[in-house]
Amino acid sequence: MAHQQDLTKLLAEGGTEKLTAELLLRFAQLLPPAAHDFDWSAPAYRWVKRTYLGTELGRLMPVHSFAAVNLDNLLYVERQKKLLLENTAAFVRGLPANNVLLTGARGTGKSSLIRGCAARFFDEGLRLIEVGKEDLRDLFEIVNALEGRSEHFILYCDDLSFELGESGYKALKAALDGSVSTGGSHILVYATSNRRHLMPEPASDNLSSELDENGDLHPGEVLEEKLSLAERFGLWLSFYPFSQSEYLRVLDQAFELYPVPESLRKSEELRLEAVQWAIERGGRSGRVALQFAKMVSAREALKARS
Repeated sequence: MAHQQDLTKLLAEGGTEKLTAELLLRFAQLLPPAAHDFDWSAPAYRWVKRTYLGTELGRLMPVHSFAAVNLDNLLYVERQKKLLLENTAAFVRGLPANNVLLTGARGTGKSSLIRGCAARFFDEGLRLIEVGKEDLRDLFEIVNALEGRSEHFILYCDDLSFELGESGYKALKAALDGSVSTGGSHILVYATSNRRHLMPEPASDNLSSELDENGDLHPGEVLEEKLSLAERFGLWLSFYPFSQSEYLRVLDQAFELYPVPESLRKSEELRLEAVQWAIERGGRSGRVALQFAKMVSAREALKARS
């Protein structure tokens, strides 16, 4: 009723031309934006779903407030960093490059490494597109949206894992088999996961494995199917939990971002608290170190103000 009253008032004040313009504006908001209006200047994009006139459509959404990462601040992942930078450099320069799977312990820099690469090669035309697991079924649409672009795109799938038979699993498997290559040599997939094979691996999977006459073990069909997706990534990078000394070294670096008094930073009491913090969270990692540094920095700032 309120909308009808607004339009009636608009007609009375401005006539049919003003009313028509207002109606066209409101109707345009129900439609997807025109392709020629799209902003390709952003460093990263996200594939999102919106409903237009009752129909759900996916489209790219620019992300200008991109959480870029300085690769020099990532410690104890030198080998992984070197390999990913080399692969990405080859990719943006038109050389052969692999899809990449980064697996291992939580909080050890997998996602940060990908974001750091995106920032490092932005000036060479690299763009990052974040695709959620539930949206992997739209890979063909995403490739079509990038058709004709001169930039190089990394389709970034974070914290990826599947149950057998999920539609996203099938779509990604098909893409890695060659469907993404329909976008030419300017699209790759970089994925992170806490599971090396992207799938749950109960002990029952091994029940169908067999030994041949030479004593070699051959996985059963279920296990083979689970291995087949990860094997389609040409480059695997593994990440491991930090040792206590590595964790404390990363913590020192975190205190550069979230300052605390120098005397407190080196105290044995704070070091012990940091170790206990990591134990309570189930592991030592860069993420845990940053979280602890934030907490201590805020705590000390509040003490200084009181």
